[in-house]
Amino acid sequence: MCKISSIILIMLSFFSFFMCLLFIMNNLTYFLEWELVSLNSNMIVMTFLFDWMSLLFMSFVLLISSLVIYYSMEYMKSDLNINRFIMLVLMFVLSMMMLIISPNLISILLGWDGLGLVSYCLVIYFQNVKSYNAAMLTALSNRIGDVALLMAISWMLNYGSWNYIFYLDVMNLEMEMNVIGALIVLASMTKSAQIPFSSWLPAAMAAPTPVSALVHSSTLVTAGIYLLIRFNIMLIDSLIGQLLLLLSGLTMFMSGLGANYEFDLKKIIALSTLSQLGLMMSTLCMGYSELAFFHLLTHALFKALLFLCAGAIIHNMNNFQDIRLMGSLSLNMPLTSSCFNVANLALCGMPFLAGFYSKDMILEMVMLSYLNMFSFFLYFFSTGLTVCYSFRLTYYLMTGDMNCGSLNILNDEGWIMLRGMFGLLFLSIIGGSMLNWLIFSTPFMVCLPLFMKLLVLIICMMGGLFGYLISWISLYFYNKSYSSYLFSLFFGSMWFMPYISTYGLINYPLKLGFLTMKSFDQGWSEFFGSQNIYNKLMNYSQFLQILHNNNMKVFMLLFMVWFIILVSFMFI
Repeated sequence: MCKISSIILIMLSFFSFFMCLLFIMNNLTYFLEWELVSLNSNMIVMTFLFDWMSLLFMSFVLLISSLVIYYSMEYMKSDLNINRFIMLVLMFVLSMMMLIISPNLISILLGWDGLGLVSYCLVIYFQNVKSYNAAMLTALSNRIGDVALLMAISWMLNYGSWNYIFYLDVMNLEMEMNVIGALIVLASMTKSAQIPFSSWLPAAMAAPTPVSALVHSSTLVTAGIYLLIRFNIMLIDSLIGQLLLLLSGLTMFMSGLGANYEFDLKKIIALSTLSQLGLMMSTLCMGYSELAFFHLLTHALFKALLFLCAGAIIHNMNNFQDIRLMGSLSLNMPLTSSCFNVANLALCGMPFLAGFYSKDMILEMVMLSYLNMFSFFLYFFSTGLTVCYSFRLTYYLMTGDMNCGSLNILNDEGWIMLRGMFGLLFLSIIGGSMLNWLIFSTPFMVCLPLFMKLLVLIICMMGGLFGYLISWISLYFYNKSYSSYLFSLFFGSMWFMPYISTYGLINYPLKLGFLTMKSFDQGWSEFFGSQNIYNKLMNYSQFLQILHNNNMKVFMLLFMVWFIILVSFMFI
């Protein structure tokens, strides 16, 4: 089933890509309406929007999904229920397709909710307490966004239909459309894990690694970005856009700092996804929707490759994920290490790899834009932090000695996994330049002073140097004082956000519930209610039972009492 699904998806991907080329060349947009039910004057209509953007994104999602499913043939081969896993992944991809081609809030909700429900099933795939907790955090965080989307649907009742695409330009300044825009932004923030909803993204790493590759590259977390690309006109020059710019910048900064303190391989890559999502969100808030879409696609390529390489490493390391146990992988797993390093360099924005074209252009447009100093600092410092944790990862994985058990036989003989990785490796190298020519039909030059032009490169080199030095110093001169422990705890736990999202939200309601149960259910209501009534009735029943057992004595006694009273009245 893996091979068949993979072949079908890759064929659909190529078909979608060639259709995208046709739509770009002829500047086409197809809007299809399919009437499902008509009752009196009410119609339930299914609507699909096909333009170059939806077709290109669909082709990327299908291509990455096909390679991930092919990779899963070997990664999940010991699983007896692999067909169930593939079916869940296909449902996940289908939900994403539904979301991509929908210009209608109702049909978007179908795909949106489908992503949320199937992601819950995938996170609890390896069944243990940690997975259940992570899945519950993921599902409940995303439910906030689902509710916001439902409220947006109810606000759309002010207009003639739920096809938001008809009203965005015309009704842009109306109060109803601003409320809908704010609700859509809230929904996108939960799905794309912006502050304060960031804690579910690293928790969702409990899912199998192929699922993580799919979720973090082109499906679940990109759904919020894609929705805001469609609603981008609502963010430009608005208060909600300025607020989102601040929150997305802080998300980028917070996740970059957190990744430098993290030791779990998959969580480091998850935090790098969070950082890139913040970059895309903030680009959208400045009004560059096509640029954000460009980075969304290039990021999907190298992030999927990064996760597949991490999966191959974890698979060979007997399921260890701590980077402190790894080392000298470049000697033992040269092909996987090469793919990993290329993906890492693409993430950093190494010139002429996929990530360079989008990141460099975004940062140059930031320098051209009217931004305040704080936002400017967040952009560039976060870029430096990205390179910092990438080089830290390279230091721990590729250099030094293996710190794990000596009986681990590391090898590069998982040829099915390698084939899936090589497909993405090729795209991670040429994907950026290809998309650059495809999306931006008219070439344009960003003219800046020499220092500003080289600023991105300087920041990246400084970040890489710091990452390497900090890793080397922390191995030999690690400070074990309590203040440094608190400092690393604060930054390493995403500014205590997971604690706030779990203990912070549930602790006081649980305590209140305990006190309520103690005072009412097992306290006064127990005394005045069921338990006391039960005791009283039982006592009465026992008394009646005594009377019943001794009824002759009672009758004789009553007769004597009655007789004595009668005689006494006679003598009176």
